[in-house]
Amino acid sequence: MAERGLTTLRHPAAAPLAVAAAGLAGAAYVYGTNPHEPGHLLPQCPFRYVTGLLCPACGGTRMVYDLMHGQFTAAWHDNRVLLLAAPFALVLLGRWFVEGLRGRRWRPELRPRTQALILGIAVTWTIVRNLY
Repeated sequence: MAERGLTTLRHPAAAPLAVAAAGLAGAAYVYGTNPHEPGHLLPQCPFRYVTGLLCPACGGTRMVYDLMHGQFTAAWHDNRVLLLAAPFALVLLGRWFVEGLRGRRWRPELRPRTQALILGIAVTWTIVRNLY
């Protein structure tokens, strides 16, 4: 008798629901914790800790905090590229969630050209934000 792995037994909505639950828990913590102030349990960026440079996602937690508190200008200053990418990421997450609830497995298909574009934007953003 062949053993069935967890991936064959798990419902397609399990992973999206787990990500949504973790995201809501994280958002609830960030909402009540000001990442602009010291003395919180939010982790430091490992890339910045090692190199002293800002990574492409540095400022993302502060950006989310500012968005949840209606401070759009502050969110823009925290991380412009991540703020512009957030709607696209939310659409992909929403589609994954809806397809999972419908009982279908879904993964976004990013062509190599799209992957290269995303990587290029991330590298360019890292260089630009560390120069200015």
